[in-house]
Amino acid sequence: MAGAEAQTPAQARAQAAAASIRHPLTVLLLTLTFSTGLVDAVSYLGLGRVFSANMTGNVVLLGFGIAGGYALPIVAPIVSLIAFVVGAALGGRLAQAIAHRHRAHLGGALGAEVILLVAAALLTGLATVRPYSAIGDTVIGLLALAMGIRNATVRRIGVPDLTTTVLTLTLTGLAADLRQLRTNPTAPSRRILAVLAMLVGALVGALLLKTAPEWVLGLAAALATVTGAAYLTHPSSRDPA
Repeated sequence: MAGAEAQTPAQARAQAAAASIRHPLTVLLLTLTFSTGLVDAVSYLGLGRVFSANMTGNVVLLGFGIAGGYALPIVAPIVSLIAFVVGAALGGRLAQAIAHRHRAHLGGALGAEVILLVAAALLTGLATVRPYSAIGDTVIGLLALAMGIRNATVRRIGVPDLTTTVLTLTLTGLAADLRQLRTNPTAPSRRILAVLAMLVGALVGALLLKTAPEWVLGLAAALATVTGAAYLTHPSSRDPA
């Protein structure tokens, strides 16, 4: 009982989200995981084999590009990495300032992400965006900046297995704890849904990209707006009085 009483509101909120895949915060994070597939479909397939959310992939691709002979970019991964780090730093500063006000913290981070996604969508729709061009790298930078802010924010919220941008630890946890599936199905179910969310997001993004990349980014912005608003107006997001 003493341990439960010692929990911070943030820890209690994260545990509640981890305990149920129907919790509004879990739904929001799974939706953002889906949108990661959308965003990386635009950047990797449409802007020249570079990721805006998966920085592990960018580091590897940058190494391949520097090696030469594989027609892989060098500038774009560097732009993405720098923008992501800047975004993560901004997200960290935001968390330090107002993380104790959960709604303001998450609402501010989601608002920044939506603005950056909309800016990238407008730039993509209004300009001729080609891989390995200044405009293409600008779109990559906007997307990576948004993903950096989100990553720092989600890290601070601390719901297990729902980082929204990477799945390596999620897959590791799923395989390592597979024997617990019958006794405690919540965690494996959450991990499976996270993997499926990103997979389906990438599939939808790749299909929509054949029509117009701005539609893909617009969908990502719309999903963040709708699910973010739904969670932030739910009683579970309220801060203690």
